[in-house]
Amino acid sequence: MIQKILIANRGEIAVRVMRTCKEMGIRTVAVYSEADRTSRHVSYADEAVCIGLASSQESYLNADKIINAAKHFNADAIHPGYGFLSENADFARRCKEEGIIFIGPSAESIEAMGDKISARRQMIKAKVPVVPGTSEDLKPRDLFRVCRRIGLPVIIKATAGGGGKGMRLVYEEKQLYEAYEAAKSEARASFGNDSVYIEKYIESPHHIEIQFLGDAHGNVIHLFDRECSVQRRHQKIVEESPSPFIDDKTRQAMGAIAVKAARSIGYVGAGTIEFLVDGDMNFYFLEMNTRLQVEHPITEEVLGVDLVKEQIHIANGKKLRLRQKHLHQRGHAIECRICAEDPENNFAPSPGIIRHIQTPEGIGVRVDSFIYDGYEIPVYYDSMLGKLIVWATSRVYALERMRRVLYEYKITGVKTNIDYLRRIMDTRDFVKGNYTTHFIEDNSKKLQESAANDNEIEDMAIIAAYIDHIVNSNDAPSSSPADNLPISRWRAFGKQKGVLRI
Repeated sequence: MIQKILIANRGEIAVRVMRTCKEMGIRTVAVYSEADRTSRHVSYADEAVCIGLASSQESYLNADKIINAAKHFNADAIHPGYGFLSENADFARRCKEEGIIFIGPSAESIEAMGDKISARRQMIKAKVPVVPGTSEDLKPRDLFRVCRRIGLPVIIKATAGGGGKGMRLVYEEKQLYEAYEAAKSEARASFGNDSVYIEKYIESPHHIEIQFLGDAHGNVIHLFDRECSVQRRHQKIVEESPSPFIDDKTRQAMGAIAVKAARSIGYVGAGTIEFLVDGDMNFYFLEMNTRLQVEHPITEEVLGVDLVKEQIHIANGKKLRLRQKHLHQRGHAIECRICAEDPENNFAPSPGIIRHIQTPEGIGVRVDSFIYDGYEIPVYYDSMLGKLIVWATSRVYALERMRRVLYEYKITGVKTNIDYLRRIMDTRDFVKGNYTTHFIEDNSKKLQESAANDNEIEDMAIIAAYIDHIVNSNDAPSSSPADNLPISRWRAFGKQKGVLRI
């Protein structure tokens, strides 16, 4: 039985895994880079070791250092979290060779699904519906022939891709060659592999995924759906479960296909099948993620299941404790990704020192994070600070709750996307549940207009607080408050109806 786990990751996912380990009485080992010495996951673990410089290549992606740390601390297992080495087949194989349990699927399953061309072939063989396209490395000579066969628009994708990198959308044939070269170049730089393939581009689809679990005894179950269509540059921003779009018949059909796909490769562990769903609820395999997903908390909330506990249980060689007939979605959950970025400056990363945090509280509220007052956000890693999750008995109530907690969530010292997320919650398409992967693009003007309104409201609050200070201060200045405020803010204040003018 697993007694000690090394978490080969950082930030919120490392803390999240450690919390479950503490509940199970399992000791934990944290690994950290020089830049992460003060990160919460380091102090939260039972033991910790620095494994290298700030660069991921020198630390979190260095398999040798992580394996050596696990052996040094006598860890029985390694949990990879998501990102970094979580979908690296060679790393999973190394763990097995060293006698360390890799809490994830086999190297063979990772290899089968890690390369998107290989995954397409496997799914076609298993009779899983896939988006029309190619199942081999795309060559320049085949560009126009394939494009004419499946029809425009098309999307060129890196076979080793992820996070929106190595992808180019093509609407006209004259764009094909340039898009092809750009996709290959970005893929080579991002993944060290410039192999690409082509798919028919489905206009305005829904991005819906199915969570599943499989054990070493041949049992596989699905844990229903998550709607992940609110995306910016192919990166998810907001997720919810269940999807407000698909009906129960489609939900069950997608779940059954996900189970079939997992069984076809003998999958063991937690995984996710991502689908594209068109307006007529036809669904197509997009990819399989052979790891825990960032958005796994919303599945946990609607099912009452701790997915990390189930991962560890499966890694111990046990049979699944859950039965499909006993699983039912209960209520509704929404997750927002909180990032240190500036929405008003093209979402540029905003590293720096966090001065103060006020986290929301109350029934049905969960915050998965790793930051604290005074923490300095490194410039070397992803900008996500954590995830804000709410659960309620219905989608309407969940939406109301998310609005409230986003209002309560305060982070100062760095720019964040919290206000931007609040505006999403008030956008008509999102409120109605009538949105696709084009949501951000379709509502960009509305979101920008809301941003301007938010800035004006913020100015009002600053001025009101200043005036309150002046009125109640014994050493009030002789000059007008207006003389001590930026003129734009003062004029904005003066325009408001029913507000006392000084």
